[in-house]
Amino acid sequence: MSITGRILRYFAFFWVLILCAGTFAQYWDFNHDSYFLHIKEAAVKTGWYLPAFYCHIIGSSVILLAGFFQFSKKVYNNKALHRALGKLYVFGVLFFAAPGAYVMTLFINRGTGVFISFLLQNTLWVVFTLAAFLLVKNGRIDDHIKMMNRSYALAFGAVTLRFYIWLFTVLGNGVNFHNNYLIIAFFSWVPNLILAEVINRYGKRQVVVG
Repeated sequence: MSITGRILRYFAFFWVLILCAGTFAQYWDFNHDSYFLHIKEAAVKTGWYLPAFYCHIIGSSVILLAGFFQFSKKVYNNKALHRALGKLYVFGVLFFAAPGAYVMTLFINRGTGVFISFLLQNTLWVVFTLAAFLLVKNGRIDDHIKMMNRSYALAFGAVTLRFYIWLFTVLGNGVNFHNNYLIIAFFSWVPNLILAEVINRYGKRQVVVG
């Protein structure tokens, strides 16, 4: 792997760890005093937002780590570990992270455009993940890898979303955050998916990170 590739790998892994560690530190005791849950007070009072919320954030943290290590050559060559992490990823997406995200999407209050962005992202995430699972069951390994690249690109949207929010907060002096959240919503996953397509078309058969 090139020096640039390694730098990008470590940069991506750093943000995955930041997101997962931050999620654990903030919600490990199921404390409802976080800023995010405060602004979702009406949703929390419904009684079914919180279960979906915790399914999503815990499931997403697990699958982000499981999915990231799937790109490792050592893990890929260890078939038992590769299959175990793959099953964990698929199960986590289809039964925890994505269903939780669907429920959370119903309570988005930042406009129709933002609602459409996250609904579309989540739906594509489910479709690509399920397709990847079915493809590998049918022995279509190359197509499976390409579909998993797409799936993980969308999963990584959780990381890029928070990165852009942070970047916007630090560098977006004088720019109205709320009025421009639509840009952040789409920018958090569309470039990821474009990058996955570039990798699928021009990359090697397997994208490894070490």
